[in-house]
Amino acid sequence: MNYISYEFKDNTLYLKLNERLDSANAEATETEINDIRSINKEGDVIIDARNLNYISSAGLRVVLRLKKKEKSLKIINVSVEAYEIFEMTGFSEMIPIEKAYRKMSVDGCKVIGKGAKGIIYKYDDDTIIKVYKNSDSLPEINRERDLARKAFILGVPTVIPFDVVVVGDKYGSVFELLDALSLSDAIKNNPDDLDKYVEQMVDLVKIIHGTEVKSTDMPNANTEIGGEWIEASKIFLSKEDSDKAEALIKALKAPLKMLHGDFHTNNIMLQNGEALIIDMDTLSYGNRIFDLANTYFAYVGIGEINPKLIENFLGMKEELYSQIWPKFIRLYLNTTDEGKIKEVNDKIKCLNSLHMIKYISKHRKNEPTFEAELETFKKKAHDLLSNIDSLDF
Repeated sequence: MNYISYEFKDNTLYLKLNERLDSANAEATETEINDIRSINKEGDVIIDARNLNYISSAGLRVVLRLKKKEKSLKIINVSVEAYEIFEMTGFSEMIPIEKAYRKMSVDGCKVIGKGAKGIIYKYDDDTIIKVYKNSDSLPEINRERDLARKAFILGVPTVIPFDVVVVGDKYGSVFELLDALSLSDAIKNNPDDLDKYVEQMVDLVKIIHGTEVKSTDMPNANTEIGGEWIEASKIFLSKEDSDKAEALIKALKAPLKMLHGDFHTNNIMLQNGEALIIDMDTLSYGNRIFDLANTYFAYVGIGEINPKLIENFLGMKEELYSQIWPKFIRLYLNTTDEGKIKEVNDKIKCLNSLHMIKYISKHRKNEPTFEAELETFKKKAHDLLSNIDSLDF
């Protein structure tokens, strides 16, 4: 009787277990494994446990002896029931073990957010799903979960994904958000309450920007984001302008304060009136101007190419979304001093021009307006850099 099946693929031996591995079949199963391995001697070994519902101590000893023989052993597609046994007995600390992921479909689900790495769907009244664009995104999902947990512990209003699922050929993170509504939808549905919603937006970002972190917890935005914009300036701007941009960015202070990295109303959910930030894979620390420049990009910058890009992104008309940034920056700075607002806006616009150059060069190459768009923002960068001596405020 065969207790396992197997497949040799890509220099890896896949051993597929049946429903149970216990004292009744452990010895016979181990014999089969040894026989199979004697024929397929090369490569790594992966145990596929998708059909395994139960493993006893006798079965665990089979796995342990196999681990001692193999340089590389991994167990994949482990059910919740079997994973609990591996975790309780400490095997999850000795051997890489990957859970089986339940399958979900987002067909017909409303898109409530889009980012560089994923699309966020409202699955039902209780649940949202972030589906990652990269089909090999498990490391990204684990990283985002870790960052969300750190932010939550530090007091940032957010939610931690409670499950990982398979959506088609991609992975997704599942969040419980009971009757939640994106801030974009709230604004669109209740435009007369725009001032109230912008105030919630500002209150939330100030919580984020006021949260102290450790440098080992997340990347430094000054070097990560700033570095990307410096590289773009070196490629497309004159040496004088690129040198100035580099000097200004490198002179920025980098406090150990949290930044979101993609702060806009699609990534803010309202639950029972409370504003919660989601999409935490872009968390970093550093100078707040990087967060403000990214927010400006979402409401103003990209619209300078075509307002429809923002309308499609946020799901609201230009006459509505165009009011958000002016209200936001006034509340954030807590001033009505137009001179101060312009001073800070010019610094933000300067960084946005570098961001736009990077964006256009990466995403707009096949557009007939590519060269004209690039020239527009090269000129904006030149004019702004000529009149700015510092990006700090």
